[in-house]
Amino acid sequence: MGEQPIFSTRAHVFQIDPTTKKNWVPTSKHAVTVSYFYDNTRNVYRIISLDGSKAIINSTITPNMTFTKTSQKFGQWPDSRANTVYGLGFASEHHLTKFSEKFQEFKDAARIAKEKMQEKMELTSTPSQESAGGDLQSPLTPESINGTDDERSIQDVAQDSDARAEINQSSLPFTHSTTIGKHWESELATLKTNNAKLTAALLESTANVKQWKQQLTAYQDEAERLHKRVSELECLSGQANVLKTHKTELNRTIEELEAQMKDKEEEIERLKKDIEGAKQLEAQRDTLSQQLQVSVTVAPPPFRFLGHSCVTSL
Repeated sequence: MGEQPIFSTRAHVFQIDPTTKKNWVPTSKHAVTVSYFYDNTRNVYRIISLDGSKAIINSTITPNMTFTKTSQKFGQWPDSRANTVYGLGFASEHHLTKFSEKFQEFKDAARIAKEKMQEKMELTSTPSQESAGGDLQSPLTPESINGTDDERSIQDVAQDSDARAEINQSSLPFTHSTTIGKHWESELATLKTNNAKLTAALLESTANVKQWKQQLTAYQDEAERLHKRVSELECLSGQANVLKTHKTELNRTIEELEAQMKDKEEEIERLKKDIEGAKQLEAQRDTLSQQLQVSVTVAPPPFRFLGHSCVTSL
């Protein structure tokens, strides 16, 4: 199956300043995915994080590593192979605790895997042979099985083993040197087998990298599409806010017009009452006018004085 992710979280990634060895230098502009990977072909645990297409963490977990919590949301661990110290800033203390627990768990698993590898190598290795020139020891160690750099160390070990075998064969009796030669041929065959396995694992890891790059490209395309969608929604939201403001203004204008209309209606009612009152006054005036005319018509003629007598004119 090759190398597979077994736990992932998100955090801000930092590295120690290589110059001062004191200050932290951010290697990611924002929180990125940090994952634990397990390679079942080599029993290796790694911490990997990508920022775009750039690997900002590629740390193989060894039994000697220690993850230290320096605050409620920050933790760090040294990597002697990368000659640096990695730091992670988490969103909460819970995420930091979970990552620390996984680190300890996979560190213990790496230690157990190393111990089993040592036991296996001790069982498959031939005990040291004594000769006139000195002691011979099997040069194969568990550390020689760990990636492409170690493949070269395996080949160096094989060459060194062959050289030692030739020296000792020249100083031992023929029968004894034949036994040693068979032993080293077996060792060489084992090294070649391990080398073939490591090459296959490397090819599988390369294929996995290509697959990750394809997935990363797909994720980037999806993120771009979502970003455009968010921009469109933000634009629509802005237009909706403008329409909402315009609607509010229209509602306010309508309320003002309704208030003015109500005032006009009240004024019309008042004018109607005034007109009605004027009509009543006009009717009263006409009535009084008629009464006045009647009273003038039936009134007696005025008196005229003639001398000392009062004569009424007809």
